[in-house]
Amino acid sequence: MKSHQTTQTMKPSTAAKKLGVYLPATPAEFQEGVVSRAELDELQTDPPEWLRELRRNGPHPRPVVAARLGVSIAGLARGGMTEPLTTEQIEALRQERPEWLEKEQATQAEVRKEAARLKERKAQAEDS
Repeated sequence: MKSHQTTQTMKPSTAAKKLGVYLPATPAEFQEGVVSRAELDELQTDPPEWLRELRRNGPHPRPVVAARLGVSIAGLARGGMTEPLTTEQIEALRQERPEWLEKEQATQAEVRKEAARLKERKAQAEDS
């Protein structure tokens, strides 16, 4: 019996998420088609100019904005940041240091500290 293998494809929104880019900012042909695993791998290993430009300057999706600012996605929303931001806008926020950003960065630092403490505690418990 011969095995029949089909090409795995994904929606453009899924591919954009995996690539870390904002879908509406991608070229129309990317938005309107489907992306195979092989095409996604190719985009990741040898990104075309439009992808390099988007990653460099944006607009960036919320997970990328949150990571670059050192806050959670929920923290962005609490700060009123619901739209995609460009690299320039992210840098401006870093320079301005609005109160909400400082508060959310402090909250995120506490969350990371607590996660590290719990991980260490779990590792000690496993060693006992």
